[in-house]
Amino acid sequence: MSQLLNIDFVSDISCPWCAIGLASLLEALERLPPAVAVSLNLQPFELNPDLPEGGQDLAEHLTQKYGSTPEQQAEVRATLCQRGAEVGFEFAPEGRGRIYNTLKAHRLLHWAALEHPERQLALKQALLQACHRDRLPMDADDVLLAAVDSAGLDRERAIELLAGDEFAQAVREREAFYRQAGVNSVPTLVIDQRYVITGCHPVERFEQALNQIIAASQQP
Repeated sequence: MSQLLNIDFVSDISCPWCAIGLASLLEALERLPPAVAVSLNLQPFELNPDLPEGGQDLAEHLTQKYGSTPEQQAEVRATLCQRGAEVGFEFAPEGRGRIYNTLKAHRLLHWAALEHPERQLALKQALLQACHRDRLPMDADDVLLAAVDSAGLDRERAIELLAGDEFAQAVREREAFYRQAGVNSVPTLVIDQRYVITGCHPVERFEQALNQIIAASQQP
């Protein structure tokens, strides 16, 4: 008997664990039984909505927000690179760089979900690569438009969108919905609006959890 899983993947472009988590989840989904279909919806969450245009030095940001030392940041960077390599996601080896406001990126993802849902995932992946592999300024229109091109989306429509504030309110409303539902860290998966998986897990852990949810939903 066929079964559909609706998965809301709540995440932020600037979150490196979200990049790993998404890659891990996608690999886990490939291991599910053939009778299970999946609707994957990428939902917005801004970790740093108040970052100004031009962003902030990453090391300064991590120290200011989490109190981490340069040595601790280097250790986390090494772990990220290792975990990323395990699921085929490449990180810039150096931790230097800046962190940027991601509202524009989330607006583009919201647009893709509405008008071209089959391309939303490709856009998300392109944005994550630009942010974490290429260390590009994620509030710059040319960077965002390159991701739009990579995903095969309408460049002229994206230019029009970026010129204003279209979908900004819709993104804020989705973020507020998940915060009010108790989401305070990312990545967070919400499956069938009933089951929640938080954190960045290995492929096997995602696979196990999803199979448990599939089995539970089949119970009379």
